[in-house]
Amino acid sequence: MASSVLSGKRMLALLVIGILTLLGWYTWSQYVHQGPGEGFISGNGRIEATEIDIATKLAGRVEEILVREGDFVQAGEVLARMQIDSLQAQLEEAQAAHQEAIQAVAAARAQISLRESDVAAAQALVAQREAEHQAASQRSARTEVLARDGSVSRQQLDDDRARARSAEAAVAAARAQVLAAQAAVEAARAQQSGAESRVAATQATINRIQVELTDSELKAPRNGRVQVRVAQPGEVLGAGGRVLNLLDLADVYMTFFVPEVVAGRLALGSEARLVLDAVPDHVIPARVSFVASQAQFTPKTVETASERQKLMFRVRAQIPPALLERYLEQVKTGVPGVAWLKLDADAPWPPELAVSDELLKLLADE
Repeated sequence: MASSVLSGKRMLALLVIGILTLLGWYTWSQYVHQGPGEGFISGNGRIEATEIDIATKLAGRVEEILVREGDFVQAGEVLARMQIDSLQAQLEEAQAAHQEAIQAVAAARAQISLRESDVAAAQALVAQREAEHQAASQRSARTEVLARDGSVSRQQLDDDRARARSAEAAVAAARAQVLAAQAAVEAARAQQSGAESRVAATQATINRIQVELTDSELKAPRNGRVQVRVAQPGEVLGAGGRVLNLLDLADVYMTFFVPEVVAGRLALGSEARLVLDAVPDHVIPARVSFVASQAQFTPKTVETASERQKLMFRVRAQIPPALLERYLEQVKTGVPGVAWLKLDADAPWPPELAVSDELLKLLADE
């Protein structure tokens, strides 16, 4: 009697376990997404976006930050400013040096004009000395003829010869003055060239400082959303120090992995469908924008240990910018989900992965 009761209890327990197992399987089959079946493949991933670091070009102190975390910003918008007192002082110093160089150019030009007038005066003196030398030479020649005839004294001949030699020496001295004056002109021109070079150098310094002043205003390179304020006003940062981190919400994608036997069948631009865990009833259209050129072992976070031993290819599915712009407020990174790809490009998407008419119209308008 006792054994029959025990046997009955065992059968009842087995029946209960069987019923619970069937209920569990039914519940799992109802709520677990089975996918579209053969001809399709999926991969787990998370929504990601291109990150942009807003950093200071030069070392300095953060003057102010004009945005908060979560703010949407437009390309060219000023996000933060660095302290510019030192740069402003450098600019004033460079501008003063520039004016000094300009004045040096003007002084060099005046000096050139003065030296050129000295050259002209020296050349005129040469002409005068040459005329005097010619007259003295002719007089000395006539005196020599007259001296041979006894018409003039020997003293007169010596005097005329001395005057001729003196006139010749005066010509040589005048010509030397011309050369000296010409050398002075070249020196003045060299001074002018140096002064002009200083003008160009100081102007380049002014331009550089003005660029650095412009760079002290940290602007958004593209539209996006402020993700993190890395620094705070008053902090001193080194060159390249990060101030803000932006997310480019026009470049949003999901990265996932597919087996190596499938990667060769994927083409850039292939259609994809994204189903996020947060909104499993909404199917997001996407296109393959990247397929890795080399295989790798699947990261541990993707699937089971046996699948991690397989070589996989990293794939990126890009969400259309028009769709992102429409739902900009809802775009969030880090949201997990599943990316679906079809291995046959001509195969239709099953109903559970169909895109809503609203999204199809939005994409068609673009």
